Amino acid sequence: MPLYEHVFIARQDLSNAQAEGLIEHFSTILTDQGGKLVGQEYWGVKTMAYKINKNRKGHYAYMRSDAPAPAVQEMERLMRLHDDVMRVMTIKVDAHDEGPSVQMQKRDDRGDRGDRRR
Repeated sequence: MPLYEHVFIARQDLSNAQAEGLIEHFSTILTDQGGKLVGQEYWGVKTMAYKINKNRKGHYAYMRSDAPAPAVQEMERLMRLHDDVMRVMTIKVDAHDEGPSVQMQKRDDRGDRGDRRR
């Protein structure tokens, strides 16, 4: 089955438990359709570059899945209809990276980025 990465932004006025509950809700939709959730991360509340629906901040969530295309399409459709979800992005990937995403790594653990003071 194809591999996907999903990122969605939920409204800022939700609690952390409600935002993490959205991850569980959408992962059950994916598994009910024959897919499998490989990993999930809750990135927390972050400031966005521009306002979306009068919100300056949002709860960011990241999921990795191994699912057929119809299951992903159904999950995306339900995400877009959900009142608490502001934005959704799904990307098809060749392979999932091991370990935490770049967003969850510490600044020191990101590797050599070179001298940026030039």
